[in-house]
Amino acid sequence: MSLIESYLQTTKNLNPIIDTVVNAQAPDKFTIAFLEQLGFKSTNDRLYLKLFKDLGLLDGNGVPTSKYYEFIDQSRTKKILAECIQEAYSDLFQLNKNAQNMTKTEVKNKMKTIFQGKKTDNILDLMAKTFKELCSIADFSNTGLSKVLQEEEYQTEEEPEYKNSKNLGEIISKQITTEMHYNIQIHLPETKDISVFDAIFKSLKDHLL
Repeated sequence: MSLIESYLQTTKNLNPIIDTVVNAQAPDKFTIAFLEQLGFKSTNDRLYLKLFKDLGLLDGNGVPTSKYYEFIDQSRTKKILAECIQEAYSDLFQLNKNAQNMTKTEVKNKMKTIFQGKKTDNILDLMAKTFKELCSIADFSNTGLSKVLQEEEYQTEEEPEYKNSKNLGEIISKQITTEMHYNIQIHLPETKDISVFDAIFKSLKDHLL
């Protein structure tokens, strides 16, 4: 199963924590003490440590990963977050490639299917809420998985032959042929002398055929 089980009891500090983390110097190790130094001292805020691990921003020991350093590049924060969400919730995106657009109720129902009754209704509700709040911050345009899905869709559509410029000349030659037709009318004289006709047809053969 590839669906993180992390959830937040409250998401009110999600935006502030992300903004603060992005603007802070990356720590050698992301700990509860580091969060408290940033001003987030609530016991609920400690859940961010596991969430960031499950999103792939931290390794199992809390050490920032390469994704973390991409994440704190403020020009890329929202796109990197979207990639992390798609990877961490990949089972959800397998069920719906645009899972970020589902309602919280739809997400909760999908999660209920994935976990097959192993999570209580309250936990599923918190997990769905956490997912939706993360998605509201992230930018899913042109992220890794969505690009792959778009490319697959594009490849399955039958492209008109003329869109391939290399085939254009070939298509034109197939569809357009240049032919010249001659319509020659001969008015034969009224005569019973066969030699006159022979002379006319001989001249035609010599000059036209």
